[in-house]
Amino acid sequence: MIDPCDLDHCKAVIRTGSLSFHAASKLLPPSVRDPALALYAFCRLADDEVDEGHAKGRAVIDLQDRLDLAYAGRPRNAPEDRAFAAIVADFDMPRALPEALLEGLAWDAVERRYETLSDVRSYSARVASAVGAMMCVLMRVRDENALARACDLGVAMQLTNIARDVGEDARAGRIYLPIDWLEEADMSVDAFLQDPDATPEVRRMVRRLLAEARRLYIRSEAGIGALPMSARAGIFAARYIYAGIGQSVRRNRHDSITRRARTSKAQKIALLGKAGLRAAGTTVLPASPVIYAKPLPEVAFLVGAAAQGQGSRTTGRMEGLIRVMADLRARETRGQGVAAE
Repeated sequence: MIDPCDLDHCKAVIRTGSLSFHAASKLLPPSVRDPALALYAFCRLADDEVDEGHAKGRAVIDLQDRLDLAYAGRPRNAPEDRAFAAIVADFDMPRALPEALLEGLAWDAVERRYETLSDVRSYSARVASAVGAMMCVLMRVRDENALARACDLGVAMQLTNIARDVGEDARAGRIYLPIDWLEEADMSVDAFLQDPDATPEVRRMVRRLLAEARRLYIRSEAGIGALPMSARAGIFAARYIYAGIGQSVRRNRHDSITRRARTSKAQKIALLGKAGLRAAGTTVLPASPVIYAKPLPEVAFLVGAAAQGQGSRTTGRMEGLIRVMADLRARETRGQGVAAE
């Protein structure tokens, strides 16, 4: 069980740091909402430490140590870590899921660039779909079809975030647009990062990302009816609120360089109402055949891990994670050696 004081701390973190999820979580039942808020607080803290910190590699290595302690039942003495360890124990959380998130954050730390849209989906699977799969575990849902659609939703959300933050990321020296798209437009990546501009070519790339996100938002809806009735409105709310960010980017004529898309409080309230209506409709509508569609290749490993339900008993690490963590540790060692000189 999550300690009430730790849970209060996690709620405060999400209330100030993740407005979209905080709004959507209000429609979840307490049995799902409370562990979900704790889960998001842990993930948000990890993401912020990597995204905003100066020692990104050190932050990822530190996160790996925190995960090891949580799965050993000896979490670090911090509210987010204690709450996460309680989730691991209470829900038999497959270790491969948070480790997929760790791998995605490690990719950020080594400033990986993504050659194709499939590569961007692979990144999105780790930093977003892994959280969606963990949400299913919190709902006691292990059905592979429902998990596949939850992962669709995670990828769609992350593609929306990427489309919204093109300018912000570029000014920080980061790029998540597929590199082959820039090459098709005869654009230099380095030149774009030095002087990001909302050119027609860049706007077309943003539009393409949002089109892929929209396709996956639609696919994801087929799985919501497989979730507990009490949780469906909250998941529909997350789907509509994040899709609303994409609609705001479209209203800005796909300019996410000079403008940052937002959804207002009034818009969020309207979308919450829409989510409630859609959730009510799932009680009478037949199941869509889309729910049985195969998972995206990039998320299949998450679906398999969550469906198996191997929680703290899973001790092996993904091969990709092993490689990128070895790279990070080598970089940190080299950096310390230079500092000592």
